[in-house]
Amino acid sequence: MSTLFEPYNLRGLTLRNRLVVSPMCQYSSVDGFATDWHLVHLGSRAVGGAGLIISEAAAISPEGRISPDDLGIWQDEHVEFLKRINDFIAAQGCAPGIQLAHAGRKASTLAPWKGNGLVPETEGGWPVVGPSAVAFADNYPPPRALEAAGIEKVKADFQAAARRALAAGFQVAEIHAAHGYLLHEFLSPLSNQRTDAYGGSFENRIRLLRETVAAVRAVWPEHLPLFVRLSTTDWTPGGWTVEESIELAKLLKNEGVDLLDCSTGGNVAKADIPLSPGYQVEFAARIRHETGLPVGAVGLLTDAAHCEEIVARGQADLVLLAREELRQPYFPLHAAHQLEADEALPWPVQYERAKPRREKVKS
Repeated sequence: MSTLFEPYNLRGLTLRNRLVVSPMCQYSSVDGFATDWHLVHLGSRAVGGAGLIISEAAAISPEGRISPDDLGIWQDEHVEFLKRINDFIAAQGCAPGIQLAHAGRKASTLAPWKGNGLVPETEGGWPVVGPSAVAFADNYPPPRALEAAGIEKVKADFQAAARRALAAGFQVAEIHAAHGYLLHEFLSPLSNQRTDAYGGSFENRIRLLRETVAAVRAVWPEHLPLFVRLSTTDWTPGGWTVEESIELAKLLKNEGVDLLDCSTGGNVAKADIPLSPGYQVEFAARIRHETGLPVGAVGLLTDAAHCEEIVARGQADLVLLAREELRQPYFPLHAAHQLEADEALPWPVQYERAKPRREKVKS
């Protein structure tokens, strides 16, 4: 029996398997609204057999967008079309999740195929904020350091976005505290040079994330799980470390977080990251072993046997796929066949005639 295709329980939610579609920005929204592109993109991956789909980073405020083309959840009008998408996803036996995000000093930048760096305000860009007035890179917008009122607004915006996410039918909420976006910027000494209660010591740098978790958990139902995506290391001396991630995970475990989605990097423009298949799994495994908090592993995972090994060996509870799900929307169906777990993941009846068959062994 494949461990990868065993159901997995989180609070009152049961995922049909351990394969998760990782959040991947589509840069295909206008004023934050989901479109038919999102319906087909996310819907096809639900048909493909994933246990959970976490939609791309959804901005909690207009100024929290990475680009002008980002998905948003900062106004009630965003809910209706997201609900339509989620109803379809759930009807396929897949759980719909959402990543709630604020881009911080990496906001107001161009979609990848439109160029690189900042979007001028004359062309639809906007002023950006961060923990300190330190830009991510020379071609990125210079941020304004958040003041007390701005910090309170961020927490309130995350909470309001969580309420809308619930109304839209999402069953998992993930707080984005990775990849150099706002909450990660507060965690790392490389981007946080504050001297107030939100900067300096470890306890101060993690304060905004912990308060955001509390704000979201206060409105997110007890029976539904809450994730945090964390860059577990900055890959840079003087930056955020895996040891700090472990200490933070211990706290989050007791504060209503059900799983830590373990990624790395993103806060330093030229960090030296040793890319290879599963290069981030060791961080997930260490956090899981030392804290007991469930974790997700992500990063250049493309092979069904490798994904099975990660879960079977107890290195992670869930495996998140990104680029491989772009290449193969039906990866879970094919993986189940490869791992001889076909019975655990039935094919959609509409596609049954295309299902690979196993030859019967003659006695």
